[in-house]
Amino acid sequence: MIVILFRLLILIAIAFLIYTAYKYIINPRRKLDLAREQKSFYFHDDPSNTKQNFLMTYKGILFEGEKYLGTTENAFEVVNINVSTPDPQGLKGLERNDIYFLEKEILIHYPHAKINWKYPLNRLFIKSVDNENKQPE
Repeated sequence: MIVILFRLLILIAIAFLIYTAYKYIINPRRKLDLAREQKSFYFHDDPSNTKQNFLMTYKGILFEGEKYLGTTENAFEVVNINVSTPDPQGLKGLERNDIYFLEKEILIHYPHAKINWKYPLNRLFIKSVDNENKQPE
């Protein structure tokens, strides 16, 4: 009887280890951290939860987007997104085209949203593109 109970406990322990390993592998936060280390793009979001912020990483920089619900012509949608970064010192080397890429990726997930970039990200938009191409007289 004790041997059968011991075998049952071993089977339960093995099942628990397999379940824990599976949960670790599919964890989206781990995927986000891995993409950040590899300096690739990853978008982590729960689209059904409008109160939860989304996270994305690009070129090793973590960005956080705050979603705000509003109305469109036909439905309630996310209409405003504020994007910031918790580590502004990591923005070195980020270019305006990178911001445009991130904006395009956000708009794929939330097509009705107006995106507001928080400081210091919004400093890339102060100069207009037309002013940079003009020659000094």
